[in-house]
Amino acid sequence: MLRSSLRSQPVFSAARFYSTGKPDIKLVAELRKRTEVSLTKAREALAASGNDVNAALDWLEQDLAVSGAKKAAKLEGRTANEGLVGVCVLSAGSGSGQGAGRGSTRAAMVELNCETDFVGRNELFGRLLADIAHTAAFIAEPADSEDLLVPCPLDMLHDAPLISSTDPSVQARATVASAIRDTIAKVGEKISLRRAVTVARQPFASNELGLRVASYVHGSVGLPSQGRIGTLALLALKSNSLRDVLSKPDFLADLEKLERSIARQIVGFDTQMIQSSSGEETETALYQQPFMMFADNPQGENVEQVLRRWAKEKGLATNPESEGLEVIEFKKWSVGGDEVSALGA
Repeated sequence: MLRSSLRSQPVFSAARFYSTGKPDIKLVAELRKRTEVSLTKAREALAASGNDVNAALDWLEQDLAVSGAKKAAKLEGRTANEGLVGVCVLSAGSGSGQGAGRGSTRAAMVELNCETDFVGRNELFGRLLADIAHTAAFIAEPADSEDLLVPCPLDMLHDAPLISSTDPSVQARATVASAIRDTIAKVGEKISLRRAVTVARQPFASNELGLRVASYVHGSVGLPSQGRIGTLALLALKSNSLRDVLSKPDFLADLEKLERSIARQIVGFDTQMIQSSSGEETETALYQQPFMMFADNPQGENVEQVLRRWAKEKGLATNPESEGLEVIEFKKWSVGGDEVSALGA
C-alpha cells in the first residue's frame, strides 16, 4: 500500500552510492514524501536497507503490516463512535455515462468509524473512506430483491482489493481490511467499517422507464462526498419520450439539480418515509413536506406537488396520470446512529 502508484516515480540515483550507516538526509526526505512515515521511521527503514530506497519501501510495508496488526489487536476493545459517512456514485443512471455502461446505476454509501472527531477529520481517514466507498460501488452486484439499495456484506468488502478513488487504474496493493489496519498503525486509533449499502442496476429494457440515484451528505469536513449525515435515494422516471428528454443537456442539468434538492430535503428534515401509508399528513413523510430545499418553489408547494409540476414543465410527463418521476427508495444514515430506510408504494 505504501508504494501504490509511487513506484513509478523517480528515485534518487544517489542511493546506490551509500552503504549501511547514517541515512542520507535527501533519501530520508524522499522516503517521507513517498510514504508519509515519521522522520524516525524513515531513518530506521533506510538504515535497515543500506540506504536503498526501494528496499526501504519494502521494509516499511512489512513493518506497517506487523505494527498495524498489533495496534489493531490492542485497540479492539475500544469504542469507535465517531467518523464519517461517505458516498460514491460511479454512474447516476439513465442518461449518464457512455459505452457499454451507459445508463446503468451504480453507487455506494459507507460508514467508517474511529474514536475521535480529530481522526475523523484527518486526511488519511478521509482518503481511506473515499477508497472504500469507491470499492463498494465497484464490486456491487445487482439485487435479487424488491429493494434496490442493498447491504454490502462486510466480510466480502473487507476482502476486496482496495480501489483508489482518485486513480482507479492503479493496481491495488492492499485489501480494504489491510488498508484499515495500516491506517490504524498510522493514526493510533481504532478504525472500523460499520456498514455499507450499494445499488447496481443495468438500464431497464423498456425505453420508457429510467432509474436515477441521488445523494447528499451534510457536515462535510474535507471531501464534499463525506459528512456526518448522508443519504442515497432512487428516483424512477417514466415517459413515452424519455429517450428524447434524456438526450438534452439542459434537461439533465435540471434533473441533477432536482435530485440534489431531494437528497438535501431527506437529510435536512426528519424524513422517515416517502409517503404516509395511512394517507394522513405527517411531517416525516417526504412527499408532504414543504420542498424547502428546491429553489424554484415560490408558492411553497410540497415535494409531491413540485415533482408533478417539474415533470410537466420539463416535458417528461405529457400525461401526468401515467408519466412523471417519483422517489421509490432511500436510506439515510447519521454517524453512530440508526438507519432510516424507506420504500415507495
